[in-house]
Amino acid sequence: MLWPASVRSGVESPFAWLRLAAALALATVGTVGMWSVPVVLPVVQADFGVARADASLPFTGAMLGFAPGGLLMGRLADRFGVAAPVAAGALALAAGYAGAGLAPNLTQFAVMHVLIGLGASATFGPIMADTSRWFTRRRGIAVALAACGTYLGGAIWPPVLRHFIAGAGWRATLIATGAVCALATLPLLLILLPRPPIVEPSAWDGVAAARSKLGLSPNALMALLCIAGFACCVAMAMPQVHIVAYCGDLGYGVARGAEMLSLMLGFGLVSRVGSGLVADRIGGAATLLLGSALQGVALFLYLWFDGLTSLYLISALFGLFQGGIVPMYAVMVREYFPAREAGTRLGIVLMATLFGMALGGWMSGAIFDLTGSYRAAFLNGLIWNLLNMLIVGWLVTRPGGRLAASAAR
Repeated sequence: MLWPASVRSGVESPFAWLRLAAALALATVGTVGMWSVPVVLPVVQADFGVARADASLPFTGAMLGFAPGGLLMGRLADRFGVAAPVAAGALALAAGYAGAGLAPNLTQFAVMHVLIGLGASATFGPIMADTSRWFTRRRGIAVALAACGTYLGGAIWPPVLRHFIAGAGWRATLIATGAVCALATLPLLLILLPRPPIVEPSAWDGVAAARSKLGLSPNALMALLCIAGFACCVAMAMPQVHIVAYCGDLGYGVARGAEMLSLMLGFGLVSRVGSGLVADRIGGAATLLLGSALQGVALFLYLWFDGLTSLYLISALFGLFQGGIVPMYAVMVREYFPAREAGTRLGIVLMATLFGMALGGWMSGAIFDLTGSYRAAFLNGLIWNLLNMLIVGWLVTRPGGRLAASAAR
């Protein structure tokens, strides 16, 4: 084999950390599918001569590919190992960007972004699920680091794409982006080829016993996690999707809003690492509850303060509070379910979170259209956030909720 047993010696090994580094690099590359549309949107709108709403359809297409793609890629990872969906995702990104770069009209351009979203999904949920199988004692921080690729991609890809679009045009840039994704993935795939170590039966017996004390069937527990994920992301979408428009309405200008969004993402990166360290001490569910409660605090502050300095501070706090929430679902899936189901289970939960983001972004805009203010939209986010806290809080306070976290280590 390419990697002898002495090298891939099990959980928490040097090889496990090497895989984590490869996973972070892959996630950073693959998330171009989430960040390219906003950058290319103005020039695509001008070239195709369409309205702004129509030019936004490719982003919707990308999300339509990303959400169910996570479930599909997760199932592939559970059956064949994570290298299979990552390879399929790289091919989808290459084909999608080539098709988008050659698209003669907006319709084909948007359809190609469904394929791009599908490819990008391979480097999110499956990467986190696979990482969770190689760590036990440090699982929280490992999963959180793997999830940081989305934010690193958000910091790296937009300025790179802007630079090449200005010099070579958007069509050549997109075609080249797909080629870069495929070529960058190939050497990293070699590190991902070994399958995760087999979980010791005694270790899983402890987690299974703890899970049974929750008094829930696996499907009922999954349903609760999906509802919780959906609710927290409806709340999360309000500032992330509308902060730029909100600043424009307040007279501060959209440039200030864009700076606040960047601030959110930057502090979100800090949050992901910090939440992983916390999860290794208190478990994924308790860490999720803490993050959700703090996200509610930030939403509450948005209701009362709208000065420019205040909005900068609250946006930084919001990023610091919410950035670690989504990775905690990966930790919880590994605490409550067998490793062999991790990719599929996490894919389902992440699909629910993405649907929550989609609904939350639209709902906040609809509430603004009805009321002429974002105040009611922030309040709506608080209500959804409370639903998340009630579900996760109930799981944490169940006897098995605490035991599952300790039994997993």
